[in-house]
Amino acid sequence: MLGTIANSLAIIVGSLIGLMCGSFIPDRYHTTVLHSIGLAVILIGLKMAFKTDGSLLVILCMAIGSVAGELLRIERRLENLGRRFEIKFAKSEGGISKGFVTASLLFCVGSMAIVGSLESGLAGDHHTLFAKSVLDGIGSIIFASSLGVGVLYSSVSVFIYQGFITVTASFTKQFLIAAVINQMSAVGGLLIIAMGFNMLEIVRLKVGNMLPAIFLPLIYFIIKRMLNLV
Repeated sequence: MLGTIANSLAIIVGSLIGLMCGSFIPDRYHTTVLHSIGLAVILIGLKMAFKTDGSLLVILCMAIGSVAGELLRIERRLENLGRRFEIKFAKSEGGISKGFVTASLLFCVGSMAIVGSLESGLAGDHHTLFAKSVLDGIGSIIFASSLGVGVLYSSVSVFIYQGFITVTASFTKQFLIAAVINQMSAVGGLLIIAMGFNMLEIVRLKVGNMLPAIFLPLIYFIIKRMLNLV
C-alpha cells in the first residue's frame, strides 16, 4: 500500500499548491489551461487504446461495462459524494462535485493506476506508483487551480481504488498475463479519451458509468480459463 499512500499524498500536496496559486490566476487562463490539458489527455488515451489488436473484445467490454455502470449509477454516486464534500466543507456552491469527479476519474482509469497497483500487490514494487505520484501531483496543481478544492478530495478515490486493486492482486495473479493487461489498458485509454472530450466541453459523457468496462477483460479471461478454453 506504500505506493498508493504516496500517490494520495502527492494529490493532496499538489492540490493545496494549486489552490494557493489559483487565486492569482485570471479565470480566462483557467479555461485555456483546462482545454489544453484536455487535448493532452486525449493524446494519452489514444496511445493507450492502440495497444491492443482485440478491437471486438474492447467493444464488448465497453458496451457491457457501460450497462453495468448505468445499473450501478456510478457517475451519480460519485457526484453525490462530491456534493457531500461540498455541503460539508464549502460555504457556497464551489464546483467541488465537478472537480472531484473529473480528477477522480482521470487519476483512476489510467494504465499506470492499474499496472502500478498490481505490481505493488504482487511483487511489492512501488516504482510505477511513485512515478504516477509525481505525474498526479503536478496534474493536481493544474486541476486544482482550475477546478477548485474538489480535486483534493479525489485523493480519497485514488486511495480506495488503487488500494483495492493492490489488496486483491494476489488472488488474480495467475490471470494477469500481458494480453489481459493490454486489453485493460486499451479500455482505460478509451475512457481517458472520453474524459478529454468532457474537459473540452465537446460532449458530456458519463465516464463514471463506463468504469466497470476496465475489469471485464480480466473477467473474460478468468471465465475462459475456468472453461479450459485457453
